[in-house]
Parts: sequence; C-alpha cells; structure tokens
Amino acid sequence: MSQQNQSVPAQAWVTVFAGMAINLCLGILYAWSIWKTALVNVDMAGQPMTGINAGWSYLNNAQAATPFSICVIVFALLMIPGGRIQDRISPKFGATLGGLTLAAGCIVAGLMKSYTGIIIGFGILGGIGMGIGYAAPTPAALKWFGPHKRGLIAGLVVGGYGGAALYIGGLGQYLIDKYGISGSFIGLGTFFAVVVVIAGQMLKSPPEGYVAPTLAGSGVATANSTVTNWEPADVVKTWQFYALVVMFILTTQSGLLIIGNANGLMLKAAKSMPFFAANAWILVSYGGLVNASGRVGTGFYSDKIGRLNAYCLNCGVSALCLFSLPYIISSQSVGLLFLAVGIAYWQYGGGLALMPSFAADFFGPKNLGMNYGLIFIGWGLGVFVTRLAGTIEDVTGSLSYAFYLSGALLVAGVILAQMTRRPIHSAEVGGEVAKARG
Repeated sequence: MSQQNQSVPAQAWVTVFAGMAINLCLGILYAWSIWKTALVNVDMAGQPMTGINAGWSYLNNAQAATPFSICVIVFALLMIPGGRIQDRISPKFGATLGGLTLAAGCIVAGLMKSYTGIIIGFGILGGIGMGIGYAAPTPAALKWFGPHKRGLIAGLVVGGYGGAALYIGGLGQYLIDKYGISGSFIGLGTFFAVVVVIAGQMLKSPPEGYVAPTLAGSGVATANSTVTNWEPADVVKTWQFYALVVMFILTTQSGLLIIGNANGLMLKAAKSMPFFAANAWILVSYGGLVNASGRVGTGFYSDKIGRLNAYCLNCGVSALCLFSLPYIISSQSVGLLFLAVGIAYWQYGGGLALMPSFAADFFGPKNLGMNYGLIFIGWGLGVFVTRLAGTIEDVTGSLSYAFYLSGALLVAGVILAQMTRRPIHSAEVGGEVAKARG
C-alpha cells in the first residue's frame, strides 16, 4: 500500500479533538483583559470596591499587567517539565494535572479577593496549570501524523487555546456583571475542572514502534523535516534552537500586547458608539475567533508554502497593523480597529501553530514534548512588551509607543526567519540523508 494512501487510526483524531477541548479551558489567559477592565481605575487605585465586588481594591494599569505577565512567564517555564511529563509519563496525566491546577488557581483568586490572590491564583497556579496542561495535547497529537500534516494538526489542537476567548470573553463578562469578580473566577474554575478531567482521559500517544503515514514524495514540509529524533541535550547546542526561541519571542510579543489590552482598545476607539463601548468584550471574543482561525489557517498554508514563508508573511502584515493602531484609535474607527486587531490575533495564533511544527521539523517528533518545551521559553519572554506597555500607558496616557516598538520587533522577526534553516544532525550524512529524501 502506498504511503500516500495510508490513514491514521481513529485514536489520532480523538487525541486531536480532546486536546482542543482541554485547550479551550486553558485559554482563559486570552480573556484577561475582561478582568483587567473590571479591576483598573487609575484615579482610585488602592481604594476598596463596593457592591458586588466588595472586598476587592482597584488597581492601576501596571499592577493589572503583573498577574498576566507572571502567568505567561510561569506558563513558559512549566512547559519544560510539562513536556517531560508528556514524553515520559503520559499526555493524559499531564493534561489532567495541569487542568486541575489551573482550576484551583481560579478558585483561589476568587476566594482571596485581593491583588495578592490574583498573583498567586491566576499568575502562579494558573501559569503552572497552563504550562503542564498545554504541554500535553500538541506533542501527543503530532506524533500520530506525518510532516505533511504537522502544521494543520498543530493548528487544530492549539486552536482550542486561542478560541477560548471566544466564549470566555462573553461568559466571563456575564459572570462578572451578575456574580462579581470572585464569582466569575470560581465559576469558571469549577467548569474547567470538570472538562479537563473528562477530556484528559482521551489523550493518548502512539504505541511503541508506530510509524506515522507520510507522503510518497517530498513536499515543502517534508523537504525541510529532519529524519533524526534529536535529544534535548543536542538541541540546545545548535544555533537554530536559539533562533527559534527569539523568533518565538518576536511573534509572541505583539499578540500578547493586543490580548492584554483588547478591552481597553475598544473602549477608546468606540467612545462615540455606545453599544460597542458598553460591550467591549465583543472585541475580546472576536479576537478569540481570529486567534483560533489563525492557528488552523496558518498551519494549513504552512504545509503548502513552508514554515518560514508563513512566518514572514504573518509577521510582515501584522507589523503594518501595529504601526497603524495609534491612528486607528485616535480616529475612533471601530471597523479599522477590528481589521487591525484581527490581523494581529491571526499572526499571533499562527505563530503558536508554526513553532511546534518548526520544532518537529527541525528536531523530530520523538522528544517533541521536551524540545518544544525548551523553545516555548520564547513565548514567555515575549510578555516583556505587555509589561512595559502598562508602564508606558501610565506615563504617557496611551499605548502608541508600545505599538511602534512591537511593530519594529515583528520586522526583526522577519529578518531573523530569513536567516534560519534547519540544522543537520551528525547522523544525517551521506547515504542516510539520500535514502531519507530519495
């Protein structure tokens, strides 16, 4: 039977869609701006809230950016042990442990009703849960499929994480309005616990000796895919590893900047449009839809045009949008805001489909959990622009300089990508390479 006609087992697709369901819970990070809007009042920072949110105190922009930033950094760091758990124990164990930790963190944040509680619950416990949980589904799913489908499969699995804001944006705002900040955290945490326990049991890695179906010929993705499974100790010795980390930083920083401020951007641009000003969460949910679509879409066309070309296309177009955002906000054009923010979300989501595919293409699928966990550090480091933007906004009253900086960094990402090609392992020489590519 021709390799081109082979199909994967049903369990492969069960793993893909179970992973998507788990990521739909872990993606609460992308709806953070809903809570930021409820917590921030620069003029009343430090003063207690009243009514349904009694027990909470108002924050300034820099303070509100801190739990988000901590969560991102802890998330990235925990991807490394999370990847090891996925590779050595099982994706089922990692996803369940991570999801329950996130759920506990949300409940802790709701019960403590304080800035410290948000840092501990959302920032630290949430970051730990996201890191361990997120490390499980994508590597497990990719191991079932050949290089010619890696982009699409990665996009589908991580699309759940991006799409989380689509429902958490509206649901979170509803819970805040009806039950307060505490009620929203506790309610969502309980819901997440139920979902991850059920979906986590459906994740499985391929059995020992399984060989994923591949195309008979060599398309763009397979031509740039290694035939060797690199060990993590060897991966970190290559300059390409560090190039991928930096590429991850540069593609991530702009998306996190928009995600962390989406609600506020709508409030500023829609001052003359009461409906949008009163329902700023719509931009957050829209961003979730485009974020998820960008992961699937970018994954799909990266299988056709190549990872590097897809990366450069996404970053280049998004840079133009970041440069234009100050004008769009000052002109109060809601339509242009949706367009620019949508492209930024697409680029960001696309990067999260591209980077695990890069990792598998460059270093092989066997140790993908650990290898991608190491590269994922770049995602965590990308939060520095979001943290800096909070200070810039407090000092200047706007995010304009943060947008200009972010756009310039995307341009730098395009330049670096053009210089990066996959490494050649010492085992890939002579007859082995010829045989693998012939």
